[in-house]
Amino acid sequence: MAESFEHPVYSINVIEFVTVAREFCNWLEHSEEQPRPEFISTALKILPLLYLKANMLPETSTVLDEYLEKYVTEEEYEHVRQSVRDRMGRFDDYLEVFTADMQRSDLPLTSTVSENLADIYQDLMDFMMNYRSAVTEIMNDALTALMQDFREHWGQRLVNVLRALHMVYYGEDNLEDEEGEVGADPSIDDINTQDWIISRMQRDFRDGSL
Repeated sequence: MAESFEHPVYSINVIEFVTVAREFCNWLEHSEEQPRPEFISTALKILPLLYLKANMLPETSTVLDEYLEKYVTEEEYEHVRQSVRDRMGRFDDYLEVFTADMQRSDLPLTSTVSENLADIYQDLMDFMMNYRSAVTEIMNDALTALMQDFREHWGQRLVNVLRALHMVYYGEDNLEDEEGEVGADPSIDDINTQDWIISRMQRDFRDGSL
């Protein structure tokens, strides 16, 4: 494939998606710094925008015969999940409605805001780090994989979480932290993320140009 800035991966819709995805990931990485009402309010703004921008991405097909590199480690995934869980507290769990498992279950199914947001984070970070390679073929296949995962997985997770957060934010419950509420897992808090390879790459990505 010839290197050409006319390729769909360089289109304005992809650039705008990358910008929103980068903000989303940065927001999640700093979730522990946000009061719960602010965290949920921001989620209700950035999640619809992320969904909109994903729907505007161009369709591409795989061109390489090799697997794309995965960047988000299990520890990094767990750090994001735990941070969101601590922010959501007693509001983290919600009843699942739109899932194939509901059709085969006689009991209500529960899901969590934290796990679903961490799943979305993982897919977006893997895409962005491959996109940052500046190799058109890799960028193309990363976009193809992202859209397939959007259709099959994280797009549905996004709208499910949005529904749950809407009910929490506009409900009658007090969103402030309550005394004695479950806090962070010390084993997670003790993780030093500064020396992670992906953390350094993320900082370079945020500080540099696409």
